Amino acid sequence: MAADTLLIHNALVCTFGDANQVIEDGAVLVESGQIAAVGRSEELARAYPDARREDAGGKLLTPGNICSHTHFYGAFARGLYIPGPAPKDFPEILRRLWWTLDMALDDDGVLYSALVCLVDAIRNGATTLFDHHASPVHIDGSLDIIASAVEAAGLRAVLCYEVTDRNGPEGAAAGIAENVRFIKAQRARSGDWDTSRRDRPEQVMLSGLFGLHASLSLSDETLAQCVAEAEALGDVGFHVHAAEGPADQEDSLARYGLRTIDRLRARGVLNPRSIVAHVTAIDGWEMAALRKSGAWVTHQPRSNMNNAVGVADVPAMLRGGMPVLLGNDGFSNDMFTEMKTAYLLHKVWRNDPRAMPGNQVIDMAYRHNARLAAQHFPQPLGEISVGAAADLLLLDYYPTTPMTADNLPWHVLFGVSGSHVTHTMVAGRWLMKQRELLTLDEAAITAHSRQVAKATWQRFWELSG
Repeated sequence: MAADTLLIHNALVCTFGDANQVIEDGAVLVESGQIAAVGRSEELARAYPDARREDAGGKLLTPGNICSHTHFYGAFARGLYIPGPAPKDFPEILRRLWWTLDMALDDDGVLYSALVCLVDAIRNGATTLFDHHASPVHIDGSLDIIASAVEAAGLRAVLCYEVTDRNGPEGAAAGIAENVRFIKAQRARSGDWDTSRRDRPEQVMLSGLFGLHASLSLSDETLAQCVAEAEALGDVGFHVHAAEGPADQEDSLARYGLRTIDRLRARGVLNPRSIVAHVTAIDGWEMAALRKSGAWVTHQPRSNMNNAVGVADVPAMLRGGMPVLLGNDGFSNDMFTEMKTAYLLHKVWRNDPRAMPGNQVIDMAYRHNARLAAQHFPQPLGEISVGAAADLLLLDYYPTTPMTADNLPWHVLFGVSGSHVTHTMVAGRWLMKQRELLTLDEAAITAHSRQVAKATWQRFWELSG
């Protein structure tokens, strides 16, 4: 038995995954960063008498949450005043908020916007995050800065840099180079691993995708360069915004005579490792093209509502067998709130209380997000099973009605929130216990982030004219 073997017992274990069990007085044995056994507390205590013990006190024990699309760089938007009248549509939001804020980031801004998001992730139980980064004035090495923050936090992340033409050819070239450099570096660190084998003991904590902003900010020439570099790397997916409202469609039709998804497909961007975010403004043919390509679609309901860009037809995509994912687009890392929003939004949009049933939302958040993560990490995530990574949460949610595998989705949607998370573990290591962060100094980070944000805001206002 390894020296780091830990038995978490006296828990209400919710396994999710294919087994999808709810085990009363359950226990999980953690060894070398993986789950070595799952069962009843009495049985595992008898089988592993020498293991260290962690009494869960009857709390809920679940897998860590996965976020399939986020933006650490947007953290300093909280509380930021945008000069002039409120932006009237999404193109104005891009120009006056996001494309000005990312220009205002320096290296400290990149670091601390990541750190405050990682604190938030640990507190709310988001243990794996797919980030989409932009800092046009500080591109070279920006992903290393974020990676260093992720490593300090102890979380898992898949990083990329958002290539765009909006800052000229040099900016586009630098973004391409940053993606290529980072992907090569992570491959060198983690080595190749066969996704058909799940017995690799080492933990992979970082991975990379090839980031693209959106069709509306990318020329055919730049897309061709990105696709060529990705093909040279081999087996690389893209992470791109697509059809986030009508502006992307209108631009693609006017400039290229193709709808957004059709253009991305024709240019070679869509493949089974690519993530396509939003797709709130696509037609049935584009949906079929996405399905055929095998690309992953990620849904961000809170962001889409906030930006008034429409509602992705997720029920139709799920009906067609597409594994739609759940992300947050840079909102808080309380993925339980994102689940609730997805559950409610589609009922209002379709004027039908039967739309988007709870089990479908939970499938997106756990099963589908876990399938995406399996392309980047050797051990299974998003489930409690033997051989899965020990990415675990304890929550002080004590159900007031019976909880079973069948009604678990509705307990999560109507009872659980990120505020219930008391313990967060990743790769068998506690990152938070009893709501006390163990890997990051939250007070020091937030105190310094306020100073960094103040300087970032000043540059933002100067850039705003």
